Amino acid sequence: MENILIIFSHPRFEKSRANKVLLGSIDDMAQVTIHDLYEEYPDFNIDTELEKSLLIEHKIIVWHHPFYMYGVPALFKQWVDLVLEFGWAHGYGGDNLKDKLVFNALTAGGTRDTYVHGGHNGFTVREFLAPFEQTALFCKMIYLPPFVVHGTHLLTDKELKNYGGLYRLLCERLSQGTYNLNEICRHEYLNDWLLSNTNNGVIS
Repeated sequence: MENILIIFSHPRFEKSRANKVLLGSIDDMAQVTIHDLYEEYPDFNIDTELEKSLLIEHKIIVWHHPFYMYGVPALFKQWVDLVLEFGWAHGYGGDNLKDKLVFNALTAGGTRDTYVHGGHNGFTVREFLAPFEQTALFCKMIYLPPFVVHGTHLLTDKELKNYGGLYRLLCERLSQGTYNLNEICRHEYLNDWLLSNTNNGVIS
């Protein structure tokens, strides 16, 4: 079993239905550590050594956040800038994150059909996440497609619960190591991979 570190950043978590359901669906999983940046660092004074130790201890890293103005909350960007240092995460001698799995898990107010070329948002979610994919590759990590909850303001409680179940299933399957990376990376979202490979309980 591989341990999973959820780097969670949401400045208004108390008002987020979707993120409460997602985190609530995995908070009892022994192999998952939920690390809330805004809870840990209300003053934005990040303990980089603590953050590095958490990264070292986990094989799978999840950057979990709302999709704010096509980007991430400010504290998470600061985390990236301060923790993923030259000589530790990348550059000469910076091999501490090599071969760790990483992906973005995000909630977005816009529906999926608005994140297409010619749609309301002009680009796909994957294109907006390109800086994070490149950051991961720069740190020699293995970047997976994102897990995305779209149209958060439109979802019913039942639909949110289904997303929570899917998020839990994702964590279970990744932790168990029962997956094929080439198959995963053929999909736009991790959601799609899970939904296309659940027949008879078999995940490719």
